[in-house]
This record gives sequence, structure tokens and C-alpha cells, in this order.
Amino acid sequence: MAAVLLRCVSNMPSARPAARRTPRDSFRRETFALPRLAARAKAREMFQRFPKAAYMTAIESWRELPDDRIEFTMRRLPSAD
Repeated sequence: MAAVLLRCVSNMPSARPAARRTPRDSFRRETFALPRLAARAKAREMFQRFPKAAYMTAIESWRELPDDRIEFTMRRLPSAD
């Protein structure tokens, strides 16, 4: 019985690491870990290069790291259609 349960749980999408890390949508994601001022500059550059109105560009997540660094993930559509 335990083997059957383990097999069922391991086949669940949430149990597979790749399924948790890779969202099934058409967004492109890039993750950066930069000093605070460089992170601001990079985010501004991305918003200028890929305007929010056309590419739905957004900062998906961010967090502070030691030594005053910021890790952030930006997402955008691959093309402006």
C-alpha cells in the first residue's frame, strides 16, 4: 500500500522539481543578482528595452541578499504582438 501511495505522490506535478520551477506560460524570465544601484539600472533598462504596454514586462519577484544585493526576476512576453 505504501509503495502505491509513494508512486501516486511522485507522479503529481507538484512533486516534480521541474514542474515547480518552470511555469507553463509564454513569458520569458530572467533572474539577476546585482548590487542595489545596478539592479535599479538593470530594471530600468529592461523596461525601456521591453515596454510594459507591448511586452507585459514586470518584476515578478525580488528579495534582498547579503551585502546590499538584490535578486529579482523579470518576466516579459517574447514578442510584442
